Amino acid sequence: MEAADYEVLSVREQLFHERVRECIISTLLFATLYILCHIALTHFKKPAEFTTVDDEDATVNKIALELCTFTLAVALGAVLLLPFSIISNEVLLSLPRNYYIQWLNGSLIHGLWNLVFLFSNLSLIFLMPFAYFFTESEGFAGSRKGVLGRVYETVVMLMLLTLLVLGMVWVASAIVDNNKASRESLYDFWEYYLPYLYSCISFLGVLLLLVCTPLGLARMFSVTGKLLVKPRLLEDLEEQLYCSAFEEAALTRRICNPTSCWLHLDMELLHRQVLALQTQRVLLEKRRKASAWQRNLGYPLAMLCLLVLTGLSVLIVAIHILELLIDEAAMPRGMQDASLGQVSFSKLGSFGAVIQVILIFYLMVSSVVGFYSSPFFRSLRPRWHDTAMTQIIGNCVCLLVLSSALPVFSRTLGLTRFDLLGDFGRFNWLGNFYIVFLYNAGFAGLTTLCLVKTFTAAVRAELIRAFGLDRLPLPVSGFPRASRKSQHQ
Repeated sequence: MEAADYEVLSVREQLFHERVRECIISTLLFATLYILCHIALTHFKKPAEFTTVDDEDATVNKIALELCTFTLAVALGAVLLLPFSIISNEVLLSLPRNYYIQWLNGSLIHGLWNLVFLFSNLSLIFLMPFAYFFTESEGFAGSRKGVLGRVYETVVMLMLLTLLVLGMVWVASAIVDNNKASRESLYDFWEYYLPYLYSCISFLGVLLLLVCTPLGLARMFSVTGKLLVKPRLLEDLEEQLYCSAFEEAALTRRICNPTSCWLHLDMELLHRQVLALQTQRVLLEKRRKASAWQRNLGYPLAMLCLLVLTGLSVLIVAIHILELLIDEAAMPRGMQDASLGQVSFSKLGSFGAVIQVILIFYLMVSSVVGFYSSPFFRSLRPRWHDTAMTQIIGNCVCLLVLSSALPVFSRTLGLTRFDLLGDFGRFNWLGNFYIVFLYNAGFAGLTTLCLVKTFTAAVRAELIRAFGLDRLPLPVSGFPRASRKSQHQ
């Protein structure tokens, strides 16, 4: 063999080893995410659904749980996708020739983006509908009972659903873009239909993030306030503890002596009031036992960090709106070649990249908080060891829609300059200036409105409660006027 042939074989062998190494790394990363998601779902599932007398139902629920675990792992991977890419680029910039990070390259990052896109399509279009129909199926009439009969019914239902969705997407494409080439392209299932359908789902996810994130940013202050110990601002905790203990003793006495010739007592209401008073007393005891550092330093620092992160997010979006009006390069776009380690995607270097990663995680957490705080999706909120299987499926679908739209959401708002890789950058609506501009303006306006309303209401309520005005029979805003009967009493 000639030297040229040996060189070609060496290049092919090196390329083969690189592909094997990327497959091993991707498998290890996904296995780690899968284990974490399985542990999480195990703590939320309802044990009664997996230990039933009917082994068939238990087997079906176990299979559906594994499909939900896969979907949740894909959702977590979509959340980590953009931060991992940004950090990898900065690591390659700082250590360009380090031997121990040679495995970290543009090919690996590009492959991870393609895998997340593929698994997101697979989960949303096939696995989650299959899991839902599988748990609800009972087998065809006249067929033998068993798991296999349920599988047959589920496959038929899934095929009918696929045909229905395919027809709706084809009609929508014909209405929106009345072009023969675009309609004929939908006949190519893998190349055009799935990316087009996922583009519609991603657009819905981005719109859902637009609604949930401002609401979540406003709710983050109250959620953090419940988890931390608030400082004592003109409050007498001893007096509140005595009042709570006195009210609890009075209600307990009513429950123990329910007979009364004057009043008809609602025992269920009394029990709920006792539980609420016990919870309030536990919180007051926690505040009383907290150290001065935890009470006077932890809570203000946490509120300050939330305020800084939220203000920084709105400021970056406002600057991005101005850039959209001036420079066309500020528009989100796709990048087919993942050339990492050449230039930083932040003007502040590594420090700016860390800020971008923190903001992306913060907005994702805020969007989840806002999603479960909204009145439309509040019923989907999972409960510890008391979440039904269909509710777990619904949560996994919603979380996957939110997380898979996070890279597009972050790039559209200008939180990062890292361009979208793979099929994430092929969405048609990303090139529409009016959609991107209105989206940025809507996010900045909604976030500012929610923050101003929530912050002023919270400060006003805390000041009124601290000065004791809520206990006075005064027409204070936010507190109902005391009735004449209670004033005479």
